[in-house]
Amino acid sequence: MARDPLACYADLRRDYGDVVRIPFTPRRTFYLLGRPEHAEHVLVAHQDRYAKAFTYRALKTFIGDGLLTSEGDTWRRHRRLVQPVFSRRHVQAFAPTMVASATARAATWARRESIDIATEMRTLTMDVVGRVLFGTDLASGAERIGGSVTRLQESALVATLFPTRARSLVPGLAAASDTLDDLVGTVVERRIANPHDTPSDLLDLLLASTGDGPPLTAREVRDEVSTLVLAGHETTASTLAWTFALLSRFPAARERLHAEVDEVLAGRDPRAGDVDRLGWTNAVISEAMRLYPPAWTIERDAVEADVITGVDIPAGSTVVVSPYLLHRDPEFWPNPEGFDPARFLPGHTGDRPRCSYLPFGGGRRICVGASFAQLEAALILATVASRYRLDLAPGARVRARAGVTLHPRGAIPMTVTARAG
Repeated sequence: MARDPLACYADLRRDYGDVVRIPFTPRRTFYLLGRPEHAEHVLVAHQDRYAKAFTYRALKTFIGDGLLTSEGDTWRRHRRLVQPVFSRRHVQAFAPTMVASATARAATWARRESIDIATEMRTLTMDVVGRVLFGTDLASGAERIGGSVTRLQESALVATLFPTRARSLVPGLAAASDTLDDLVGTVVERRIANPHDTPSDLLDLLLASTGDGPPLTAREVRDEVSTLVLAGHETTASTLAWTFALLSRFPAARERLHAEVDEVLAGRDPRAGDVDRLGWTNAVISEAMRLYPPAWTIERDAVEADVITGVDIPAGSTVVVSPYLLHRDPEFWPNPEGFDPARFLPGHTGDRPRCSYLPFGGGRRICVGASFAQLEAALILATVASRYRLDLAPGARVRARAGVTLHPRGAIPMTVTARAG
């Protein structure tokens, strides 16, 4: 489990079936759930019977009690504050900034023969998050922040498996935590010192925090900013990195992408209104998230005894729903290891169960930034594809690392070729 959790999950499912009981500690039992109806039961139909699992406690140590880790009244109150910023209407207003960031980043590739697409996408998505949500420049520190986020992700998994040894097993953990905390503290303190006349971004709303209950404390504001820095850039960056790597492996899909953006955009930059017309572009991103879902595992603790498809789940047990497994189940996904964006085109989705595809989780705790991430990924992919063809460097190996999110392990070197016109 510690060395290769993805392979471990797949092996357990193959060897033991749809529900696997895993003795974890003398007082803790895991249940690995492998069916869409299990996911629907836990995340949607009976979500009140389950709470965020103990596995999130290590992450809470580093990013605090934000939307990703909080529970109960704290989570509900914070969700009400954040939700309006990520409404479809509001998110579409972010499109010009997203495209401007993508255009500026892509322009730096013009005189370069190769790039590390993983680093480039982290820098780009950090720039978008900083400008759109917090009104500040985060791109200049993206590489340093990205390294810290990776270290914190590694520590969260290690701390779950070896709770007393995380700091000794993950070198540089304290420094990584300090880096993120310093960044967030600087962002918040600058805004407090130089407030906007009228609210214009998420940070303004968090600091004003009008509505039910007292204003958010300074610690609560920092926790939410930390959460959104982690979740708001890492997940989309990873999805885009996987997408470009997959398109290089499947040139026919890439050619169709280039043809679509050429036809729809006709030489101009994309706008929010174009996204619904970029059917293949969206399908490519959806298929990349099927193969490499950012939230590759979702854990919940049973707050009361339950029964899932005839299996008794004692109170206090931890149930595991893995989108990584669900997305590769051959019953619902023919040729599950293959890259086939056509699965997501209108008329090709078939009668797959709703919870056979969970790139953003499910139920009321579905990712609050799902529409933001989808719009951002589509606009960035269209912007880059209209300008360049990206090819994996000869001999490049693309491997996955399963931490808090599923992200590339190390660099993904790609060669850059400008497209004619």
